[in-house]
Amino acid sequence: MAHVRTEVEADTLIARSIAPHPVNPGLDEYWLPRPGVSVWAVIGSLEANIGDADAVARLYQLTADELDAARAFYARHRAVIDNRLTQNDTP
Repeated sequence: MAHVRTEVEADTLIARSIAPHPVNPGLDEYWLPRPGVSVWAVIGSLEANIGDADAVARLYQLTADELDAARAFYARHRAVIDNRLTQNDTP
């Protein structure tokens, strides 16, 4: 499902699909408003599903472009998202 995107295409996808969360501040809280899911949740699900993008897209009812937008956002903010995922794994 993943497509190789240029930076301009990635910018467009992110602008169209990813937004700051209206209540929770921070890059780690950015989300996909249409399905109502955080980028970190999508990325964490991709990791948990061993990269099965189709399963994650079905789980969150994401289009291919929305999933690509989450991946592009993650690529740009990997450390922040990884930190959030680590926090979730810490009891």
